[in-house]
Amino acid sequence: MTDLSPSAMIRQVGSGLLSFPVTHFDSEGRFDAAAYGAHCDWMLQHDVAALFAAGGTGEFFSLAPEEVEQVVRAAVEAAAGRKPVIAGAGYGTAIATDLAQRAERAGADGILLLPPYLVNSTDAGLAAHVEAVCNSTGLGVIVYNRDNAILGEDALARLCERCPNLVGYKDGVGDVELMMRIYARLGDRLTYIGGLPTAETFALPYLEMGVTTYSSAIYNFMPEWALRFYAAVRAQDRTTVIQMLSDFVLPYIAIRNRGKGYAVSIVKAGMRSVGRPAGPVRTPLTDLTAAEQGELDALVARASGGLSGSARRTA
Repeated sequence: MTDLSPSAMIRQVGSGLLSFPVTHFDSEGRFDAAAYGAHCDWMLQHDVAALFAAGGTGEFFSLAPEEVEQVVRAAVEAAAGRKPVIAGAGYGTAIATDLAQRAERAGADGILLLPPYLVNSTDAGLAAHVEAVCNSTGLGVIVYNRDNAILGEDALARLCERCPNLVGYKDGVGDVELMMRIYARLGDRLTYIGGLPTAETFALPYLEMGVTTYSSAIYNFMPEWALRFYAAVRAQDRTTVIQMLSDFVLPYIAIRNRGKGYAVSIVKAGMRSVGRPAGPVRTPLTDLTAAEQGELDALVARASGGLSGSARRTA
């Protein structure tokens, strides 16, 4: 834990690229705390602004509440106060508040509130859910607007009035008009995070709307590449951004789009490509096929300028 206040935590989050580490499993599908902690430490050797433990890329949806707490604790221990650790929380209100409290006990610096499980709700019900989670913890809360949990600017403004520790807004919708309405209404009251799958694709246009950072899953296996891309975005170097999108991100997305759930699976495949395997994904997700893994190995090797995927895995 860094002992940052919610406002200081979110300023740090908004200052640079964000890392969402995968969660490591062994061959039996059990959480591998040692491998996960080593991966978090490796990621923190690069200039990342924060770690988001047990987020979407970390297969939050496949973890038991006890495992979420274990993952968060392992990330906190690995971070050792170097950078803030933001913990995932979600599902219904009772589980989400319990997870937020577990994260606080484990030493997390903030909460990323993912959508409730399965159900749709009224704006009033969703707002009550967010407020309950905010009231359950002293940590700063980032609300993740996506899927069945989409808050408009009016509901979000009322929540900001009632919940001083609601400090961040992560967009996973891609509705430009909604994003502009929220930013025009709330301005610097919140820190805005890009959260669409393969967020690099949207990073440059979102910067124009006040979104200074985004969650980079690619950072898991190509941190130097991810940081170069982020620097080009912040410098509004469109030539470099478009070149890097064309050379790596768009072919990567083409592989990702071949299978449902591949937004997570392809990140673990990328870990295998660079010789840092994190185990399989948990069902109901499935791993990439051998042929798709081979395509990704070649793509990563070209982008990183290093060894081929097969050579990396045998090094």
